[in-house]
Amino acid sequence: MEFELTTEQKDIQQAAREFAEGEFDRDKAIQLEKDHAYPRDIWKKASELGFVGIHFPEEFGGQGMGVFENVLIVEEFCRNDSGIGTALALCDFSSEIIMRHGSAEQKERYLSAVASGRMISAGAFTEPNHGSDITLMDTRAERKSDHWLINGTKTFITNGAMADFYIVLCQVEPDASPTYRGMSTIIVERNTEGVDAEEIGDKMGIRMTSTAEISFSNVEAPLENLVGEDKKGFYHVLEFFDESRIEIAATALGIAQGAFDRALEYAKEREQFGRKLSDFQVTRHKLADMATTIEAARLVTYKAAWNFDKGRIDPKLTSMAKYLAARAAVTVADEAVQIYGGYGYFTDNEVERYYRDAKISEIYEGTKEIQKNTIASQLIKKGK
Repeated sequence: MEFELTTEQKDIQQAAREFAEGEFDRDKAIQLEKDHAYPRDIWKKASELGFVGIHFPEEFGGQGMGVFENVLIVEEFCRNDSGIGTALALCDFSSEIIMRHGSAEQKERYLSAVASGRMISAGAFTEPNHGSDITLMDTRAERKSDHWLINGTKTFITNGAMADFYIVLCQVEPDASPTYRGMSTIIVERNTEGVDAEEIGDKMGIRMTSTAEISFSNVEAPLENLVGEDKKGFYHVLEFFDESRIEIAATALGIAQGAFDRALEYAKEREQFGRKLSDFQVTRHKLADMATTIEAARLVTYKAAWNFDKGRIDPKLTSMAKYLAARAAVTVADEAVQIYGGYGYFTDNEVERYYRDAKISEIYEGTKEIQKNTIASQLIKKGK
């Protein structure tokens, strides 16, 4: 058992670190967050340098790497800046469904555009009445002679108001039993007539990304926009979640490490009662707990990514990675603010932003309660 990155992986990690250090300007990040603006110029540069879609096939703009290499990039980006890092990590959200199940034409049109920084993708799964329960869909897609007719509403859609296209989970057979056996995934471009995307409101964190409600009113999508096999959409999305949970774990891991880095540096510099904070046992214990929590989350996240790339897709392990890394991000960021004291509570301090950006990792892509359900179900089902 080797706990060592390959030379190529170390190079990718170092390149991502250097890019973030050179491009993620602190003052610009603060302003982007205040303006609720996407870091488009940085996204363009990241795409040009091959950081976006590194796990896509080479013939479709990627570098043919795996989920593990993508995790290394995401972790480094979020470690440097929680807001910009998360925004870049999510720019290709749900494109993996096309990568795994799409036609050659779909891959050429959409994957290549995402990898090159010409398009941003979004997955339209969550609905107002069902939340985390995607076994029920009110959004309907009716098959016509030459197109799908789509009606419905999706909510809490990441990238929703800025994405160039959506992968929409629709009910195509209303009478299917159970209902999820009658679902399909269909690509809908945002500029299609009948598509309306509206920001839901002001968010606590990840303010550089869009979170929108999307309505589809008699939207016509070409029949060839069906992704994968008809009526297998639910399974395509579940498979995607096994992959995306690892990426979200990587964002959380990076946020935790970034918050720790700043807290450690501050503790070594700040003096109270004539001593450095790092000289007090209470601070040392905090730092020890934070570092241990991060390392445990990193090991599980890396293992989940490594297994996925080996074809061993384990929902229990991917849920463990997301659950543990998200918990680490929230806990470590909270302690980082505590170490900073009053200074950590102000918005011009990075740990304050890390603290707010951390929380969403316990909510989106399946809440921590959903992850526990998945873990427990797999344990009971497999008996180990």
